[in-house]
Amino acid sequence: MANSIKNQQDILAKLNIHALNPMQEEAVSVIETTTNSIILSPTGTGKTLAFSLPLLKTLNLESKDIQALILVPSRELAIQIEQVIRSMGSGYKVNAVYGGRPMSKDKIEIKHNPAILIGTPGRILDHFDSERFSKASIKTLILDEFDKSLEDGFEEEMKGIITQLPSVNKRILTSATQAVKVPGFVRLDKPIIINYLKEKKGSKLVIKTVVSPDKNKLKTLLQLVQHIGNEPGIIFCNLRDSINEVSRFLKRNKISHACFSGGMEQKDRERALIKFRNGTSQILIATDLAARGIDIPEMNYIIHYELPRHEEEFIHRNGRTARVNAKGTAYVIKWENQLLPEFIQNVKGINISKKALHKPQYWETLFISGGRKDKISKGDIAGLFFKQGGINKDQLGTIELKPDCAFVAIPLTMANELVEKLNNTRLKKKKVRVTIL
Repeated sequence: MANSIKNQQDILAKLNIHALNPMQEEAVSVIETTTNSIILSPTGTGKTLAFSLPLLKTLNLESKDIQALILVPSRELAIQIEQVIRSMGSGYKVNAVYGGRPMSKDKIEIKHNPAILIGTPGRILDHFDSERFSKASIKTLILDEFDKSLEDGFEEEMKGIITQLPSVNKRILTSATQAVKVPGFVRLDKPIIINYLKEKKGSKLVIKTVVSPDKNKLKTLLQLVQHIGNEPGIIFCNLRDSINEVSRFLKRNKISHACFSGGMEQKDRERALIKFRNGTSQILIATDLAARGIDIPEMNYIIHYELPRHEEEFIHRNGRTARVNAKGTAYVIKWENQLLPEFIQNVKGINISKKALHKPQYWETLFISGGRKDKISKGDIAGLFFKQGGINKDQLGTIELKPDCAFVAIPLTMANELVEKLNNTRLKKKKVRVTIL
């Protein structure tokens, strides 16, 4: 494994990143030389990379025990961090554990200790209390999106975990909000704070209001989506019922979309994100859960279908577009008799009567019942589609490889034909099912 260990330059090259942003540069420098640190930076600015790069330098290749623990508020964030660290190609084993999946899967994955363990507080505490591995070698503790963990009621679980970590000598805390109060049990003594929350210079976010003549804003929403055209974006709602209502309406109007909320099964949430990332779904309809910490690409726009109740929510939603130096638009839909909250003022109204050119859905997603644990690689999957599927490179979209399955974007018009050709074929040594997701 030793020859897999890479320096920072090699890692960035592998990730196709030419240079770190200012926040990441400062964070790497501070974390490398400091015992306790706090990164305050908006959603989508690259905090995972900022703490992962210096973390790798602290690890000992000879150790067979867990050396670093990363606590996160959601399973989506756990999966995302796991994917980021794996894609760095460092040579160190990393695993994510979280509620909502069988404990047996966790036990298999951590049978051989990872160097880095990522998890939600409840699931990590379960493992701790069952003494499934030694905690004595855990030297680094990272609390990612710490404010969200407190907000979601994980304080007692985190306290229970941290009190069982006798050897921690480096603590890193990240947050996308200034208002975070760190409880004493974290033992974050005299931290160095890296604060980029007020760095608005590069942001090119434009906020526009769209006035609905009706209290029921669905028709106005459709008009707005048709005005924007086929660009990927997020429609934010406050309630799960609202998501269902918007989804039914868009479905009737043949607008491809996926839904994402805390009330959905984990598997359904993951698949919604996969279809959104690969272009199968043009739009993601989401609650504020989607504004924080999950792995989706930067959007050209977001829509506040229901007004956010707090300024924090407004900021986090908007953080999904116009990141770093990119341009983006946040549309606020309001009923004509509705007053905007104080934190949304002096915004320009727009006319949405003109429709953009609409292109039909291009991509569809196929499910493959084999993954990393079957020694299957993305190259193997691409080979299957080229050789047996008979498609060319332009017709193969994004491939997402999971431990026990994979998801492949292919042209919608070829989906049924490819399922017919590839279902029950062999991939490596495994006979795999291929179905439309």
